[in-house]
Amino acid sequence: MSTYVYGIIGGSGVSLSEDLTGVGDPPRPVRVLTAGDLAAVVSDAPEGLRPKRKDLLAHQAVLAEAGSDGCVLPMRFGSVAPDDETVVNVLGERAEHYQERLRTLDGKVEYNVKATHDEEAVLHRVMAESPELRALTEANRQASGGSYEDKLRLGEMVVSAVKAREAEDAAEVQRELESAATAVSAGPESTGWLANVSFLVDRESAEAFMAAVEQVRKSHPHLELRVNGPLPPYSFVEPGPAEHAGSTIGAESSKE
Repeated sequence: MSTYVYGIIGGSGVSLSEDLTGVGDPPRPVRVLTAGDLAAVVSDAPEGLRPKRKDLLAHQAVLAEAGSDGCVLPMRFGSVAPDDETVVNVLGERAEHYQERLRTLDGKVEYNVKATHDEEAVLHRVMAESPELRALTEANRQASGGSYEDKLRLGEMVVSAVKAREAEDAAEVQRELESAATAVSAGPESTGWLANVSFLVDRESAEAFMAAVEQVRKSHPHLELRVNGPLPPYSFVEPGPAEHAGSTIGAESSKE
């Protein structure tokens, strides 16, 4: 049977509730697989698992208990290995990496920040910043709306200006928040967001990080920010794509 992996912890003194259960219907009992100084918190993997609320909450609950006495390297929901032996082998093969990550991530949490534009506000901003846009808009107005070509040109210019502003604002959001974090990880691009960035933050500095978020909101009223956190540091368990090498545990069935 396949093995569902919740997270990786230090192997010495592992203690979880005997009745702790995880994902599945009925919920699968949680167990610990050890390899040297590391351990993986796992259960049997249910067939046809989907990211339903009940199972997402169960995944989080297992991670919360596993990390109650120390750092846990969280696996994303849906991380599955072929069997227990595979998990143990990967722990051994990547022991140095996982031990380094446990040391680095101890006492830290993740905040994911997604940014979008307030459409009306950003249009006002790009118009205010571009004399050419204002001039063409006024010319079209005086010409009873302008010709089809003039309207098309104006529309293309507005789209181009908004896209340029999106790139600038995404860079500004990251730049202004990264000083309050210890590490940054860019999330997958999406048409729904102009920025999708995760920040690794010391638990003791969480208040300062949220204050920095509020400052960005005040200084960029044309932006809408959505903050999710504190979270287990999912985005910082593995190195970036350019650095990645070797085996990993499981497969990610869900993305931020």
